[in-house]
Amino acid sequence: MDFVRHLLVFLHLLGMAMLIGVLMLQLKAGKEARLNKGWLHGSALQLVTGIALMLLAPLTHQDYDHVKLGVKLLVLVVIGVLAVVNVSKERIPAWLAPTMGGLVVLNVGLAVFWH
Repeated sequence: MDFVRHLLVFLHLLGMAMLIGVLMLQLKAGKEARLNKGWLHGSALQLVTGIALMLLAPLTHQDYDHVKLGVKLLVLVVIGVLAVVNVSKERIPAWLAPTMGGLVVLNVGLAVFWH
């Protein structure tokens, strides 16, 4: 079961890295660019692996702070909703990429510094 937990943590971290990478690509593409679909893939990977880790907690004898996970889930849902709403638009608002990037950084900060 330890291998499964480590694999999920690995994939969860890859999802976070994907979101940071997509932020860099989005900022490089400029204000005229469409929203990169990587936002959807990264946030979905984070969501699925995060929920799987939480559900496996009793089997792996992990004790998670449920308030922290709830806040992180809320931030991730906001990122996902912003991505879903804006991915099909020809132009995105100028505030969208920096806001989504800020939310990603906030989620990483919550994961690292909230004990």
